[in-house]
Amino acid sequence: MGKIFSEQFSFSSGDSVVVIGLGRFGGSVAETLMRMGHDVMGIDRDADLVQLWADKLTHAVQADTTNASVLRQLGVAEFSHAIVGIGADLASSLMSLMVLTELGIKDIWVKALTPEHGQIAQRIGAHHVVYPEVDMGERVAHLISGRMMDFIEFDDGFAIAKLRAPVLTHNKTLADAQVRSRFGVTIVGVKRAGEDFQHALPETLVRPGDILVVSGATHKIEEFASSRQR
Repeated sequence: MGKIFSEQFSFSSGDSVVVIGLGRFGGSVAETLMRMGHDVMGIDRDADLVQLWADKLTHAVQADTTNASVLRQLGVAEFSHAIVGIGADLASSLMSLMVLTELGIKDIWVKALTPEHGQIAQRIGAHHVVYPEVDMGERVAHLISGRMMDFIEFDDGFAIAKLRAPVLTHNKTLADAQVRSRFGVTIVGVKRAGEDFQHALPETLVRPGDILVVSGATHKIEEFASSRQR
């Protein structure tokens, strides 16, 4: 689940990131950010979790993240980005956020379990709030419905989805299908079995069974996906 949300983080290649809380969400985000080329320091109070991640991250440290002097000694103030991935311990999550704000971190992300948690985090100083359980529930619902093969929604209601080409696009070029004018979505690319991915052009021909990568407002993608049997 953390992998999905790490893709939302608009970090420049090679940026340093500190991840506070190395549970399922924080650990997954930290590991994916490492694969994306970032330097990652993971911090957790749990010695066993720190040991688990010691060989997978740039640095893994056991520390109290609610203590400003401790994080300052660890050099956290020098990091470009911070992610608070603490889950059920609301007090520790918010206190860690307060410390990061005090240290002057310019890009802070916080995992929130409830809207109230998220609202408080934003008032304290979080620049971004993510709701993994809620967002994942919506994503799974889209996949279970059978309309989409994959789906990622961003904070502003924009989404990217992968779906099988609706009947109305079969054996037509994208220009002829008029997907953008009819549905308000953009076909980013087309993948056909046994062939390389094609970036979409007006003259791109869509065949039955093709897979489309589509971007646009979530509700418009849903409308386009529901047209697949028409």
